[in-house]
Amino acid sequence: MLKASFEPYTLHFKETAITSRSHMDVKETFIVKVWDEEVPDVVGMGECAIFRGLSAEDTPGYEDILGEACRNPSALPPVSSIRFGFETAIADLRNGGTGRFVDNDFTRGETPLVINGLIWMGDKRTMKHRIRQKLDAGFRCVKLKIGGIDFNDELDLLGSVRDEFSVSDVELRVDANGAFTPANAMERLERLSELELHSIEQPIRQGQWEDMALLCSRSPVPIALDEELIGFRSDEEKKHLLDEIRPQYIILKPSLCGGFTEADKWIEIAGKRHIGWWATSALESNVGLGAIAQWVSRYSPDMPQGLGTGALYTNNFPSLLWLDGDKLYFQQI
Repeated sequence: MLKASFEPYTLHFKETAITSRSHMDVKETFIVKVWDEEVPDVVGMGECAIFRGLSAEDTPGYEDILGEACRNPSALPPVSSIRFGFETAIADLRNGGTGRFVDNDFTRGETPLVINGLIWMGDKRTMKHRIRQKLDAGFRCVKLKIGGIDFNDELDLLGSVRDEFSVSDVELRVDANGAFTPANAMERLERLSELELHSIEQPIRQGQWEDMALLCSRSPVPIALDEELIGFRSDEEKKHLLDEIRPQYIILKPSLCGGFTEADKWIEIAGKRHIGWWATSALESNVGLGAIAQWVSRYSPDMPQGLGTGALYTNNFPSLLWLDGDKLYFQQI
């Protein structure tokens, strides 16, 4: 019989993390452990990575729901971050509690995942320095979070990269986190298109389906849905969303979009509609990041993934991942 427990854990950022929505110095998370009562020494570990202010299950009773899930881990609630944590912990348990629960070229340390270099918001000088650091480190796909400083300054930052590197040398992505409005989005997308961007994530806030659908049909920059995927539970709801908006891409954050099982369904449904995708972490610790990396490696993705957040914290857990330039490797066990 499966047993489970959880404990809260507070991650501390090395530097304040800034998006168009918030400023963060700490990140709350929960570590769940699962074991078979007949073999208590073998323990699987996962992360229930709630994202306050963004997760659909951000309610005062979250810990009560998590406690109930621990009392009955065979009947999980339809709560995205809890499913994400338990799916990881159970997979880990079934594979001996080593942290490695996928067997492929990636987890054997043979084939890496290519990731993008993430540029957090800051003032113009700070962001320019961060861009240079990523490029010097060997990243050939750079993603900027925009919407936090003057838009013209953001254009200048992107332009400085494009002046030095062609599209074939460096891929540029941006994430607006819903910072644009339906009124100004198209004009801004047209200006961004001059810089030959790969894509823009969530130009306007989620829930504005008609406006987003219009942008997706007319934008000169491919649009990726991100926060828009949060809170959907049925396949019919997923199909309805994608049929109504028709984005070019979707961004999969398993801790926010239903766990790994639901992320797999998103991929299947999007594929039938010729919608591309990639995976992105959502400020998880190394426990959750390692799980996402193993999950996405099963698809052998051919585009950079957004999995580079493990170095953000001063008190992260030990990791089985290591980075060489823009290549993410799994340590052999």
